[in-house]
Amino acid sequence: MAEKSSLENKPSVDLVIPVFNEEDAIAEFHRQLRESIDSLPYIFTIRYVNDGSKDQTAERLQSIAHSDPRVVVIELSRNFGHQAALTAGIDQSHGDYVISLDGDGQHPPCMIAEMLRLAESGYDIVLTQRVEEEDISAFKRWSSALFYRLINRMGDTQILPGGADFRLLSKNVVLNLKKMKEYHRFLRGIVAWMGYKTIILPFKPPERLAGQSKYSLRKMVRLGMDAIFSFSLVPLYVAISVGVLFLFLALAEMVYVLSFWISGNTTSLAPGWSSLMFMLLVVGGSLMISLGLIGIYIGYIFQEVKNRPIYLIRDIWSQKSIPDSIAKDTDSD
Repeated sequence: MAEKSSLENKPSVDLVIPVFNEEDAIAEFHRQLRESIDSLPYIFTIRYVNDGSKDQTAERLQSIAHSDPRVVVIELSRNFGHQAALTAGIDQSHGDYVISLDGDGQHPPCMIAEMLRLAESGYDIVLTQRVEEEDISAFKRWSSALFYRLINRMGDTQILPGGADFRLLSKNVVLNLKKMKEYHRFLRGIVAWMGYKTIILPFKPPERLAGQSKYSLRKMVRLGMDAIFSFSLVPLYVAISVGVLFLFLALAEMVYVLSFWISGNTTSLAPGWSSLMFMLLVVGGSLMISLGLIGIYIGYIFQEVKNRPIYLIRDIWSQKSIPDSIAKDTDSD
């Protein structure tokens, strides 16, 4: 009875770990995770979210769940993306604290103890910030700096440069986060917008345990668009400003032409094909850009009003729900 009472008094922590095609890394990652949390005075639930992996990740996770009763595996019906997988894990969490981290080893599990210590001292959100890496490519460093500079200038919500989806949220933050059901998710922006008491914990990401990053250039561009168009109306204001600029240019052109008529010097008004075509191309291009920006916002609205779910869960596994025959097969692999 005394042991049961001591367990009930311990705070509970949900670890949310989205994975996609991490068959070679997940076993080692779980070993490192266990080394980091086994001695901590908390009740842990480890929620792996399999985001439609095409390799043997599901089988590896079943084996892990069979050997560790704290593990719950959430299988999504297909690949919905990193932000949707994080949302799925957070929605299933009920702990006093929720910590999200990636399963490739670049979010060090050894930092969990410090994150919990900071949370116990009164912080609702513990954010982590990547320390600039020397071996990172110049393009990635430049594009990352440009993105954060743009989003922080364009939006009212200030987003931490070099921020990661490696963070701790208190129960109150999670309860309010679950109320936000927007389809295009950028959790770094949403968490920053919430405005709870926050502290930043810097870290230097280690090498991946195996494989390559799943964030392609296309996915990074898509995430950047979600961030900009979900947290800022500045693109629309830019389009309006361009329209106003050309209105003033048209007014200036009208005054210029009238000056010839007033002075009676109309013979000097020679038709200018090149200048006319230049203005048509500039104005036409500006109109197309403006309509394109408006179209993107309309497309976002269209996807929101359909009210489709952010993700679909195919199955949820835990030690109790995995048949011994399946567990033995995965262990033998």
